Amino acid sequence: MNLIPTRIHGIVDYVVGVALIAAPWIFQFNDVDSAKWVAIGVGLSIIVYSLFTDYELGAVRAIPMPGHLLLDVGGGAFLAASPWLFGFADDGTNVWLPHVVVGLADIGIAAFTCRRPGDRSRNAVERDDLRVDREDVRRRAA
Repeated sequence: MNLIPTRIHGIVDYVVGVALIAAPWIFQFNDVDSAKWVAIGVGLSIIVYSLFTDYELGAVRAIPMPGHLLLDVGGGAFLAASPWLFGFADDGTNVWLPHVVVGLADIGIAAFTCRRPGDRSRNAVERDDLRVDREDVRRRAA
């Protein structure tokens, strides 16, 4: 589905990246090293690959949007599984729940984001192509 424009997705990327970096202190799990460093590491990686993504808020524009979305899904799955991978699932809910919620949200947001930058879904491009074809037919007929 193409419900979320890439510009909005870009804003979410940077907000989530910063929020993950701050999460250990916001949710008071900065004393659990594995949980803290997973959140900080994933937050930093989101910011870095967003800077390199070919969309409105990318600086270098080297990673195509479908590749970015794959990174989102992989990072989201890693983040959601991290409490069990790194052994902090038995700590308080404030420690593991932010990882799971943000990880699953990252996967969901990737699933609903347009695959083309410029807020262009595949259907919009096909509609534009059809409109251009109709205009071309009208010009030739005149």
